[in-house]
Amino acid sequence: MPKLAYHLINPQKRTTSAVFASPHSGRDYSWSFMRRTVLDEHSIRSSEDAFVDKLFAAAPQHGAPLLLAGAPRAFVDLNRSADELDPALIEDVRAPAHNPRIASGLGVVPRVVAGARAIYSGKLPRAEAQHRIDTYWRPYHATLRRLLDESLASFGEAILIDCHSMPHEAMDGIARAGVRRPEVVLGDRFGASASAEVVDQIEAIFAEAGLTVVRNAPFAGAFTAQHYGRPTRRQHVVQVEIDRALYMNEQLVRPNGNFNEMQRLLTRVIARITEIGRARDLPLAAE
Repeated sequence: MPKLAYHLINPQKRTTSAVFASPHSGRDYSWSFMRRTVLDEHSIRSSEDAFVDKLFAAAPQHGAPLLLAGAPRAFVDLNRSADELDPALIEDVRAPAHNPRIASGLGVVPRVVAGARAIYSGKLPRAEAQHRIDTYWRPYHATLRRLLDESLASFGEAILIDCHSMPHEAMDGIARAGVRRPEVVLGDRFGASASAEVVDQIEAIFAEAGLTVVRNAPFAGAFTAQHYGRPTRRQHVVQVEIDRALYMNEQLVRPNGNFNEMQRLLTRVIARITEIGRARDLPLAAE
């Protein structure tokens, strides 16, 4: 089993309503898990948001907490609902109403990794799936909820940046000849998880950093955005998907020659995003 449910890196002083989280960058592939899977140590990582934790590592230096998954996505998916159980993988689970994530094998305990490659040769006991949820999923989300509540209490607003990466090929369907290929997708569930004002500012920050940004296609935001995004209550969630080809060799799962530059660029982006959360309703933060 992975050693920890999550890693929380707090700033010396919380100075912004922004919170950064990376639910898919966990890479603690325990011996007991690898013994269960039919995949090798390389293939099992294909669904991981590799190195996203390092790309956003500067968040605490700018006054924002950074919450990182401890368990890998192939083991338990922290960006799914705890009840998204896959009957094709987990014993004694009823088939739910149609859920495209479960149908594709990407429930809270995934059945497949990228390319629809099966993780296991058979089913898992229901008790094992529940243990993963109780041991890893629930602590991560309890901590995320606390961080958002703290932002609301201190600043009157919470802005969660849910950090992800996407395969380069994910944009093939919307890339057009003669137009620069999108490099960042911002997901706000078409306005349901964050206010237009907040998303407009975040989009402008990425664009001014030189990145090509689109919204909600092909990624509009999953469980985290849906569950925590409440813009009418001043709790905003923006899912950020970054093209992996910008900073890593996807086939080898290694940083490429542009990694350090991309990390520096995102550090500048982080600094400006935290300013959004610092400039709004600061009188509350001083009480």
